[in-house]
Amino acid sequence: MTNPILSDWTTPFEIAPFNAISDDDFTPALEQAMQAHNAEIDEIANNPDTPTFANTIEALEAAGEQMDKVLSVFFTVAGADSNPAREKLQRDFSPKLAAHFSGISSNKALFHRVADLWARKDDLNLTEEQARVLMLTHRGFVRAGAALEGDADARMQDIKARLASLGTSFTQNLLADERDWYMDLSEADLEGLPDFVVDAARAAGQEKNANGPVVTLSRSLIVPFLQFSPRRDLREKAYKAWTARGANGGETDNRAIAAEILTLREERANLLGYDSFADFKLETEMARTPDKVRDLLLQVWQPAKARADADAEILTQMMQEDGVNGPLDAWDWRYYAEKRRKAEHDLDEAALKPYLQLDRMIEAAFACANRLFGLEFAPLDVPLYHADCRAWEVTRNGQHIAVFIGDYFARGSKRSGAWCSAMRSQAKFPKVQAPVVINVCNFAKGDSALLSYDDARTLFHEFGHALHQMLSNVTYESISGTSVARDFVELPSQLYEHWLEVPEVLAEFATHAETGEAMPQDMLEKVLKAANFDQGFQTVEYVASALVDLAFHEGAAPADPMVKQAEVLAEIGMPRAIGMRHATPHFAHVFAGDGYSAGYYSYMWSEVMDADAFAAFEEAGGAFDPERAKALEENILSTGGSREAEDLYLAFRGRLPGVEALLKGRGLIAA
Repeated sequence: MTNPILSDWTTPFEIAPFNAISDDDFTPALEQAMQAHNAEIDEIANNPDTPTFANTIEALEAAGEQMDKVLSVFFTVAGADSNPAREKLQRDFSPKLAAHFSGISSNKALFHRVADLWARKDDLNLTEEQARVLMLTHRGFVRAGAALEGDADARMQDIKARLASLGTSFTQNLLADERDWYMDLSEADLEGLPDFVVDAARAAGQEKNANGPVVTLSRSLIVPFLQFSPRRDLREKAYKAWTARGANGGETDNRAIAAEILTLREERANLLGYDSFADFKLETEMARTPDKVRDLLLQVWQPAKARADADAEILTQMMQEDGVNGPLDAWDWRYYAEKRRKAEHDLDEAALKPYLQLDRMIEAAFACANRLFGLEFAPLDVPLYHADCRAWEVTRNGQHIAVFIGDYFARGSKRSGAWCSAMRSQAKFPKVQAPVVINVCNFAKGDSALLSYDDARTLFHEFGHALHQMLSNVTYESISGTSVARDFVELPSQLYEHWLEVPEVLAEFATHAETGEAMPQDMLEKVLKAANFDQGFQTVEYVASALVDLAFHEGAAPADPMVKQAEVLAEIGMPRAIGMRHATPHFAHVFAGDGYSAGYYSYMWSEVMDADAFAAFEEAGGAFDPERAKALEENILSTGGSREAEDLYLAFRGRLPGVEALLKGRGLIAA
């Protein structure tokens, strides 16, 4: 029988037939897909004809259709709805896939064809997009080690295979720690918690088959618990469990894994002739060098730390007025910051949250996309990989643009965080294909699905990534959508967050879950006025993580990453009561794969641009200015990686921004 993963998908818009796929289908599908892909690669590499863009580069672009099918389905469910069988498959697949793709990147005959084209590039009469794809293909081969010979070549293959296995282990250890820990709450322990936190704790207890409400390590539950629980002992217990993920000893401890990953990355960079992994990684980013990254981060660090230190004094005094002696601790900060926000801004998240319904925030994200880009969203009834998932067809002027899938609720089978991925990316070659895009979040699943303001911002953030995928309009899939420099990819997502704070958007879509009434004008004004509240804390916890990541990858790999982490935090004067947003043992951005390694700074780099880019709208006709929206789509959202990121931003804005807009946007310096 035909494997349902590899069969022709006759579903609407050729969405993966999740209802027909079982875990038993993945291994035979992958084996068949790898064989087919290898045959395609061999045919390209051994073609006796003189290399041309068509018979080499376009042939590579067209190869691997079966691989795309298998990997898009598997990694979607492995990340968002894992189980023991899928975890085992992921451990089995990681070295196989690393070997498979290493075999392609180290194929000397294939590389010689690409190198031959690169040497003749000026005589090939290529379009601008084709020239870009050739450059990226050649650069990709070189950076993957295709030019290495002998022992160096063999060692590179071993390193990549080992890194793939280690990244999988890191991810699965973290998921296990997050899934297995929870703290039972008695009815007395619920006192002082808002209804939405109680509802989320009860829902989590049901999911865990516990005897009552529980606190889990899902950010959407543990953060509000730390904000609102008056029980300092319970806050301490929950916070310590949250920050100990990946560092609990035993089989799920990630500290040795992190150390080995850093050592192997250094060796990989050295094999390619770079002084450090940071030098290697940043070469292709907008920042280019570690020095430029550090300069940006330290420009932000100093005012952020000054703000956080001043805030800590106020919170300590509040705590002492409650009769708690001693210094402010990390499990105290959110609790007293929330009390301070209520006192200074008369803004109570418990009162705010009923106005931030998940469905209404989805509608708000869609409505902004409609006003800006003319997109329309209609619900789709199609089988998906989990009952929580929802799908929409995206159209413009009646024409199909994309399929958008939303998977919003936290569960034990889903890794933490939020992300956007494309099960199929936009392309026009070798055939026209519209994207299938997924946003995955981890919101608490209460009866009324209420969001915190931070949750709502996350929803808009991930939808900004989705727009980057959905509005892509390039020929080749390798430069489609979010296939851009890592420190540019967060620009569309962080820019889109600004539309959540447009007063008319909140006025229309922030409606009460029970009464349906719009958010009162005075509350709306308080929300916008408090938008920068506690930015010292938020900026410090982020920048500290980014500086540690950079330090890990500069120079020699640290023998003990935890010691190095402590040294960096001491050197920058990390405030005692603030923890890193992502400490080493659970820093999945950096250790689950290479994506954000030496690149966690990217969010800040992109924020420098997003603050300036939204200012372009404000300087024009406002948040929905049609000319600015058109320029944003034409120069950034539709162009993928078809040009250098710096050129794309210059085409949109006419200049590159400085850090001042970011500092003003965060309220760290006077506007």
